Amino acid sequence: MIPEIKKIDEKTWALDEGGVRFFLLAGSERSLMIDSGMQTEDARGIAEEILTAAGAPHGDALELINTHADRDHIHCNSQFPWFYMHPAEATNFYGTKAATGEMRAVWDGDELDLGGRILRVIEIPGHTPGSIALLDVESWRLFGGDSIQDGRIFMFGVQREMHAYRASMKRLMGMMDQFDTVFASHATMEVPAKYVELMYEASGRVLAGEVEGHPAEFFGNKMTVVDCGVCTYLCQPAEEKGV
Repeated sequence: MIPEIKKIDEKTWALDEGGVRFFLLAGSERSLMIDSGMQTEDARGIAEEILTAAGAPHGDALELINTHADRDHIHCNSQFPWFYMHPAEATNFYGTKAATGEMRAVWDGDELDLGGRILRVIEIPGHTPGSIALLDVESWRLFGGDSIQDGRIFMFGVQREMHAYRASMKRLMGMMDQFDTVFASHATMEVPAKYVELMYEASGRVLAGEVEGHPAEFFGNKMTVVDCGVCTYLCQPAEEKGV
């Protein structure tokens, strides 16, 4: 498919597939794709067209980073000889069909300088062990992957953990003087920074059993759906807890 291209500013774009979106950022020396989609067949080619039209760095100056390795974020990774990813995602990534290319590790606090535009890596485990957010330092934007949004957040399965997720939200609360907008991969594209606090509170209510969930099934996976108002968590099935 061909994603809808949404121009955020003169050097920032969202490529929206409808169910998931990924992002393209340009600096004066390099450009960076944040994730590579799920259904788009030529994410790199589309990015090259955007960057060429904008007079922004492309070709070998176009790089890729993954917020995490769920399959809806890595479909076009094979178009890049290497990519940035947190090493805790390696098991998730290299067990998929998209598992080609060299992973170049990024760690908490690492900075990618695109040329007059710095992206800082922030580890936010919970949704997956190696989930990261990227702070666009000068623009006060946080690209948060799946963890901060007003839609559905997958929290079922062995790699996802609500206690770790809530700890990540608490940590981000201490950084809210550095960003005012969160760009999400699902649901509403732009949400205010206060969503970090709302999600910290919501995850706390889930862990305390204060929000009633209902059983459901998604592609053969049993889960408990917990609607917290601000977002919906898809959690471990109730019958599996305490095992």
